[in-house]
Amino acid sequence: MKKTVFIDGAAGTTGLRIHERLADRTDIALLILPEEKRKDPAARAEALNTADIAFLCLPDAAAIEAVAMVTNPHTAIIDTSTAHRTAPGWEYGFPELAGRREKIAASRRIANPGCHASGFVALVEPLVRAGLLSPDALLSAHSLTGYSGGGKQMIAAYEAEGRDPLFAGPRQYGLGQKHKHLPEMAAVCGLSQAPVFCPIVAPYYSGMEVTVPLHASQVKGNVADLLAAYRAYYTTGLVRVCEAADEGGFLSASAFSGRDDMQITVTGNDERILLISRFDNLGKGASGAAIQNMNILLGVDEAAGLTV
Repeated sequence: MKKTVFIDGAAGTTGLRIHERLADRTDIALLILPEEKRKDPAARAEALNTADIAFLCLPDAAAIEAVAMVTNPHTAIIDTSTAHRTAPGWEYGFPELAGRREKIAASRRIANPGCHASGFVALVEPLVRAGLLSPDALLSAHSLTGYSGGGKQMIAAYEAEGRDPLFAGPRQYGLGQKHKHLPEMAAVCGLSQAPVFCPIVAPYYSGMEVTVPLHASQVKGNVADLLAAYRAYYTTGLVRVCEAADEGGFLSASAFSGRDDMQITVTGNDERILLISRFDNLGKGASGAAIQNMNILLGVDEAAGLTV
């Protein structure tokens, strides 16, 4: 029997991508509101409570409002906003992390991870859990993202004729060190302090590369030890460990554009180490992760309908 799925906020970048990927699925039935009722509270509430699974692709305040509309205890919610990522009663939707897959499968409230946060968490949480990195470590991270991560408004700005010349180069943002992903980065990894975080948007459509630089004195082990720890940790799911992710001495942030998996690697030397994750900010960093979580709820192959 087909499961019923509703996307609240289907007109946004993440919602559109989820809709595109689900359109050909034969195991689900999409609930679609007519354009004139897309923002009607009564119509949305009915759809939310009718659905077996509801994706929330909304701003934080609207996502909180949508959750309050749900009275059906059988409706599972996958929220792609920031609103519930550290909230009690919500499961963090990164199934490759230890113990998370089983909790996601049993949950009715799943918070999809943030894009930058996904890359950071994938690198740091396993090392903290293994005792190779102290939870009190003072970390930093920089993250390159394609401009699609900024949604429709940023996409339009980057693709407009006569755009600002400054858009031709990478632009760092989050300058006040209050980026919305910082709380989940610290909480999920068990860190006592959030990292110094430097997000950078660059003039390409999609793809993300997150780097956590370390002095060798900060970790117990060398490059080979860290790679071994990752290989032991990531045995199932869509996170792949690569020992030689090198493109002639370069690593492109757009290498995983259009994909829904993630690659992690470790480079550096005996003194300085780089932990690096690469993925698509719209894939494993957003809609791909949301569909992966839906697949787990449905009890089907978690890569169903995804590009890996």
